[in-house]
Amino acid sequence: MKCLAIADLFIDKVMMEEGLNSLKEQNIELTVRTWEHSNLEALQEDNIKLEKNGSEAVSLPEELLVDVDDFDIVITQFAPLSAYTIDKLKNVKVIGVLRAGTENVNVSYAEDKGITVLNTPGRSITSVSEFAVGMILAEIRNIARSHQYLKEGKWEKNFPNGVLAPELRNSKIGLIGYGDIGSRVAELIRPFGAEILFYDAYFAGDTINQQVDSLEELVQTVDVISMHYRLTTETKGMLNRKHFELMKKSAIVINTARSGLIDEQDLIQALQEKKISGAAIDVYDDEPLSATHPYNTLDNVTITPHIAGSTIGNFANSPVILSEIIIKTLNENK
Repeated sequence: MKCLAIADLFIDKVMMEEGLNSLKEQNIELTVRTWEHSNLEALQEDNIKLEKNGSEAVSLPEELLVDVDDFDIVITQFAPLSAYTIDKLKNVKVIGVLRAGTENVNVSYAEDKGITVLNTPGRSITSVSEFAVGMILAEIRNIARSHQYLKEGKWEKNFPNGVLAPELRNSKIGLIGYGDIGSRVAELIRPFGAEILFYDAYFAGDTINQQVDSLEELVQTVDVISMHYRLTTETKGMLNRKHFELMKKSAIVINTARSGLIDEQDLIQALQEKKISGAAIDVYDDEPLSATHPYNTLDNVTITPHIAGSTIGNFANSPVILSEIIIKTLNENK
């Protein structure tokens, strides 16, 4: 059995080979090729196109497809597998995606061809949950903006949320989405002494935290709102103007998930009009963020360049996790 793994600038050839070692231990012959980009920004631009427009939005270089009909398994992180490419995978039975989403793979077309598509759920749990907590602290305690003021020579202690900042202790934290990442955020925040509430229409398990029945109920109750839903046609713009109108004026909004979960223009207006205290944002409708974007004119928002998932552990562990999933699937299908 043969496996083709397509590396990139985030998971390079060495990381791919080391992470997929368990496949080689199963006597699967591994070939690693690299989807080349001049820099990380160029790779991110292609990735954004794929996330927004699907697997057909970017073409894979033909040199990566040489002899692809020799392979039984194909593994990719960002490299697109369109219908055109899948047609060339004559003998492939498994496609593995080194991420939670599969936007860069034409999944329905692959499955119609009898190919099993596997992803890597949970790979970003640690990286994104830790970052979300960091964004909450940075925003309510004015860490980023006070740093910027000092760099500008200003000794400033009066911020949009006042001279005396709130604490997480005794605050109410509202999580929108209570899957792997949302529930992990809850675990990380709990020792601070915060009360944790969440809204998730799909959660039906047991938890010590309080589940509320509606998004409207959540947003008007809590002090911090943090987004952890998956972006779908149903969840696009799920947080919008009507919700900002319901929030406390002291509330802050955190988004380390997907920009499309929040109506960006409605959030900007809420910040401009001080309907809420602030926001901390890592994801945007258009990336990279333009220098003229309204966020750059606001003093009540903390912004970062889509780095919540960018940790060594996240990318290095992804091939390890996926290889285990692939081996389990192959053994079940024997």
